[in-house]
Amino acid sequence: MNAVSKRIDAISARIGQAVSWVCLLMVLLGAVNVVARYTGRYVKLNLSSAALTEAQWYAFSALFLLGGGWALQQDSHVRVDVLFSRLSPRARAGVNVAGTLLFLLPFCVFGVWASWEYVANSFAQREVSPDPGGLARYPIKALIPVAFVLLALQAVSELLKGIDQLRGRYDER
Repeated sequence: MNAVSKRIDAISARIGQAVSWVCLLMVLLGAVNVVARYTGRYVKLNLSSAALTEAQWYAFSALFLLGGGWALQQDSHVRVDVLFSRLSPRARAGVNVAGTLLFLLPFCVFGVWASWEYVANSFAQREVSPDPGGLARYPIKALIPVAFVLLALQAVSELLKGIDQLRGRYDER
């Protein structure tokens, strides 16, 4: 495997491992929110808040957006295996190279392009939640193009590995 691919894989792995802790945070926020809501009903006080609810879905958004590259690296993404699993390793590499070049990388470029103005407008307005006590929206929206860039980086790594495999130089998968 070449050095560029190894570096990208290391970045994806670090981000993926960090984001896995966000999953724990998300679960804890959900538990606190549920306990606060039901306790609040019992004591006739509003113990939950829009910020707490939004923090939970922000954590989910971060987990989903930032985990894409790592999922691709770990081959944990959704794949239609009906025919793919019957192919030889070399043919699978060819399908992966073609799919990355024709679909995944253009999709990532489109994702960055399509989200850029949306995110820029959110930052320019310092967009916040319409709910009283809600969180700022622009930081979480900024993760959209970041996610596409991280996914594209990992796609480049997978492309390099696939090309190496087609050339008979790489046989890790």
